[in-house]
Amino acid sequence: MKKQNKIGKSNFTTFEELLEKEYGRRGTQKREEYEAGFEAFKLGVILLQLRKERGLTQKQLAEKCGLSKSIISRVENDASNIRLSILMRVVQKGFGGRLTFDVQIKKI
Repeated sequence: MKKQNKIGKSNFTTFEELLEKEYGRRGTQKREEYEAGFEAFKLGVILLQLRKERGLTQKQLAEKCGLSKSIISRVENDASNIRLSILMRVVQKGFGGRLTFDVQIKKI
């Protein structure tokens, strides 16, 4: 909802309104593609933050995981096309964690 100033004109646009203007409403193909890309981006950022919090370089993390530095870079910068086995290896061997999922399905 837009906040109105003293003369009744709207000053603010919500993020959701901007997304709808640019990508359409939730459920449309363009918006769903955007949402999927954003989720992959968030995953890459999370892994980048974990690596930095642990004081590791991409090369050091790659060595812990038995992967190349370029794969670590790709995971951090574009996680959308990364195999699940690679993500699991990074989380498990690189960070000593466990990869879990949340699946949300639309009601029909």
